Amino acid sequence: MKGMVFTELLSMAEHALGEAAVDDILDGLALDNDGAYSAVGNYSCGELMRIVGAISDHTAIPVPELQRRFGQWVHGRFVEGYPAFFADKPNALAMLDAIENEVHVEVRKLYPDAELPTFETEWHGMRALTMTYRSDRPLVPFCHGMIEACVAHFRQPAEITVTEIGDDHARAARFHVQLTG
Repeated sequence: MKGMVFTELLSMAEHALGEAAVDDILDGLALDNDGAYSAVGNYSCGELMRIVGAISDHTAIPVPELQRRFGQWVHGRFVEGYPAFFADKPNALAMLDAIENEVHVEVRKLYPDAELPTFETEWHGMRALTMTYRSDRPLVPFCHGMIEACVAHFRQPAEITVTEIGDDHARAARFHVQLTG
């Protein structure tokens, strides 16, 4: 897993809890590299999940809700860092539809070793989209938060329905996004 995910998680936690609290949380874990991450490095998802679990324990925010909030945070960082991806999209559905064949193509150019989830999209008219998410990592709630933040970014009310598929423990889901406004 790319280090950017780790650095953003720690940045979000420091923003919410302060640097000292995050240092205490990391000190309580026996991490492979003592909690030092490079945005371009590669690290295990298991280590990320241990950090998420420790932040959850510290804050009493359940892990799925913490992942959702983290997805929202990361979406905001993407908007700040890569505004061109969003500039020509008329709505959230168009942006969501572009993830696999536009955004991930560019990510792979920058990081050929990136292990990205897959997104299959199916349009239902002009106001609804179903995204099927599959990953080797248990990050369905993270993805949900990213979708929520995308909808909020475009200021279009929408109903988001999440259906986990298979018994892959939060590794696959269908997100149905219906614009309501």
